Amino acid sequence: MAYQFDFAPVLDQGDLLLKGALFTLQLTAVGTLFGVALGVLGAVARAWRLKPFDVLFGVYVELIRNTPFIVQLFFIFFGLPALGVRLTEWQAAVLAMVINLGAYSTEIIRAGIQAIPKGQLEAAAALAMSRAEAFRLVVLQPALAKVWPALSSQIVIVMLGSAVCSQIATEELSFAANFIQSRNFRAFETYLLTTGLYLIMAIAVRQLLLWFGQRFLMGRR
Repeated sequence: MAYQFDFAPVLDQGDLLLKGALFTLQLTAVGTLFGVALGVLGAVARAWRLKPFDVLFGVYVELIRNTPFIVQLFFIFFGLPALGVRLTEWQAAVLAMVINLGAYSTEIIRAGIQAIPKGQLEAAAALAMSRAEAFRLVVLQPALAKVWPALSSQIVIVMLGSAVCSQIATEELSFAANFIQSRNFRAFETYLLTTGLYLIMAIAVRQLLLWFGQRFLMGRR
């Protein structure tokens, strides 16, 4: 018997999918803000070999980059309570995304910092720029501009990876899809629409990051 497509039961609960998509974008926004900030700190420590932080960040990067994201998430949500640290689903998901993105962005941004010629820092000192101004304008901004495409791709990857947060009942897009499918049993239709939403979000986030980079890092209008 031929399969009869029926999107109506899924569309009737489309508000749950949209709510889940919005939740995913919120997770991504918070995770990106703090994850990239952590990556900047790690990149500076590793690029300039600031003892003992370069060693600590080195261990952190290797640990996170060589373990699955879902294991990191489970450790935070199920493991930390054994030490008396209890987090909500939202807090655990955000923390896992920050830690994961922080490790990858550390290496990405470090590559950008190490590509900055030392002569530019000497020129900044000759112009009597403060250390904060020299770091922001001569080191950080050019470094981010160099690696922005790679960093943007990593942010999108982390956003898509947030789908596993449904395993701890975080109400993001994949959780909403699983909930809808369990009620109407229209798995093909549900996950086809969910795939489309993830695709739209990935393209939209990538374009937003591209605009941000061109506008604020590369000086293009």
